[in-house]
Amino acid sequence: MTLAPYACHPDASRGRQFSETVSTFRSPFQRDRDRIIHSSAFRRLKHKTQVFVEHEGDYYRTRLTHTIEVAQVARTIAGHLGLNTDLAEAVALAHDLGHPPFGHTGEDALAELMAPYGGFDHNAQAIRIVTRLERHYADFDGLNLTWETLEGIAKHNGPVIGPNASGSHSVADPADIPYALAGFNAAYDLELYSHASAEAQVAAVADDVAYNHHDLHDGLRAGLFTEADLMELPVTGPAFAEVDRLYPNLDPTRRRHEALRRVFGAMVEDVIAVAQNRLQSSQPQSVEEIRAMDGPIIRFSKPLYQNLKAIKGFLFTRMYRAPTVVRERQRVTAMINDLFPLFLDDPALLPAEWRADVARARDRTELARVVLDYVAGMTDRFAIQEHERLCGRSGQN
Repeated sequence: MTLAPYACHPDASRGRQFSETVSTFRSPFQRDRDRIIHSSAFRRLKHKTQVFVEHEGDYYRTRLTHTIEVAQVARTIAGHLGLNTDLAEAVALAHDLGHPPFGHTGEDALAELMAPYGGFDHNAQAIRIVTRLERHYADFDGLNLTWETLEGIAKHNGPVIGPNASGSHSVADPADIPYALAGFNAAYDLELYSHASAEAQVAAVADDVAYNHHDLHDGLRAGLFTEADLMELPVTGPAFAEVDRLYPNLDPTRRRHEALRRVFGAMVEDVIAVAQNRLQSSQPQSVEEIRAMDGPIIRFSKPLYQNLKAIKGFLFTRMYRAPTVVRERQRVTAMINDLFPLFLDDPALLPAEWRADVARARDRTELARVVLDYVAGMTDRFAIQEHERLCGRSGQN
């Protein structure tokens, strides 16, 4: 496939932190993708969840199934725009590697616990994983990914610092960058003030497309709301109405699927149309021009963005803050709040393979970061088992 001039071209990659022989059969971005897929952190995504805890049902999305969906969407969008599909896929596959057990609930708990020790952010933790904690290669720690893939992971939510930074993962003061990102960035500058490549922006929007779609599906399956509720919302309401018009009296399961796949398609088509218009208007001739823009080139249209905000507001009330979900959030937060200080006060409880990291810790801050790496790497299932083993209870209310 011929790449657009504003795409990331493999032969123009900024390279890797540690020099390696170029592969005969795979581009640098294909190698990144393959290394991510074969990493331990990627396998652990199978038993990490987003809203529902891992044991609650076999049909709810896990971080792994979500990641696969994001990668599929990213390849589709990138291909239509003349971008490098391998890079978009690599960034998509890595974007959730830094998530701890219990989804955003676990992240919130660890962020509070780590506040005195340099903070916690899942994008920053993903960088730590792929640059340090994956220890399988003879010549280096981490996966030694290309600069472009690392940039996409670090800037998954946009610039981290500077005038274009915004959102919950950005900081006003460079001194507030989470240590896991700040330390690596000091040694290998990822230009945190600029936008990422168009491929990385595609991966970020694909993340939004995937979770907007599957949270609706999972919420329906959990019985937290009904199809009738979705008939009252923008985007979802017209989708159900169209299915009812085309397929009267359709089986409820098929009706749900048909409607939500239309919602999915509407989001993807909107992103592609907006990007094509913006690219045609701005005519960027290099990836550097993409990075230097005052806003992302890949995004939803303003009308769809507002409609998705309405859907997210509905999901926040009816799903993320549903009584059953809130009770589970409280339970797993208590488990994290038990485990972290337990390991911090008695690091001998950590597995033997973590003892060398403990020995290198020069103070309590460095020790807390070792404990964080261990706890954040846990799956839902393992965290529950460890809590029961070490604390003598399962965390049930």
